[in-house]
Amino acid sequence: MTQPILTHLDAGVLTITLNRPDKLNSFNPEMHRLLRAALDDAARNPEIRCVLLTGAGRGFCAGQDLSEREMKESDKPRDLGATIEQYYNPLVKFMQALPLPIVCAVNGVAAGAGANIALACDIVLAARSASFLQAFAKIGLVPDSGGTYFLPRLVGTGRAMALAMLAEKLPAADAERMGLIWKAFDDDKLMAEATAMCRHLATQPTRALGLMKQAIYAAGGNSLSAQLDLERDLQREAGGSPDYREGVTAFLEKRKPVFTGR
Repeated sequence: MTQPILTHLDAGVLTITLNRPDKLNSFNPEMHRLLRAALDDAARNPEIRCVLLTGAGRGFCAGQDLSEREMKESDKPRDLGATIEQYYNPLVKFMQALPLPIVCAVNGVAAGAGANIALACDIVLAARSASFLQAFAKIGLVPDSGGTYFLPRLVGTGRAMALAMLAEKLPAADAERMGLIWKAFDDDKLMAEATAMCRHLATQPTRALGLMKQAIYAAGGNSLSAQLDLERDLQREAGGSPDYREGVTAFLEKRKPVFTGR
């Protein structure tokens, strides 16, 4: 039986591959469970200092597997909010709180919740053939998995509204131009570029990178005064770390620092 999630740890990078290519890696309960287990491992394992999330086959993720939601006219409406509450919301919250960088390599179409799971990652790269699709309007639903949160913050209210309401495919190059993602690469270079970036991040002061995540994700809901206070507190924490000591020592000794993520 094919495992819906594949993991591989090398050089401090945990690569997580969504692996239901025949379903464009759409989510079912088992894939949710195994993805969360892989991320839990990343949170606990000190050898893991960066996470790379990608998909198998020609798509990154088509969102929810709708074949499991086929309805007859006589069926009662399903409580879709329960699925969101049980699976998608905890996943997005956990990804944003994970004190490690998460890089997403979008290898093909990212649609619906799949697009928004990608946007929940810290740095998003994409193949030039990839596309992003807020598909919810096509089936009478509302963007979830953080879509209504991430889109306006990344591209502004006007573009977010059009992406959500028109449900048009956004090519990776356009996503890069409007700031939805970090960079688009030729298809045959995507994984090499993503892996190289993750290996670099895994050698950096990952404790400080985790504190950066905390500060940047808190900024949208904070006043300037509150954010300045948070920066002070996090800088105090970072300043007490072995990595800070190593960074300063290496600078003074004119050598490359060797960070341990502590």
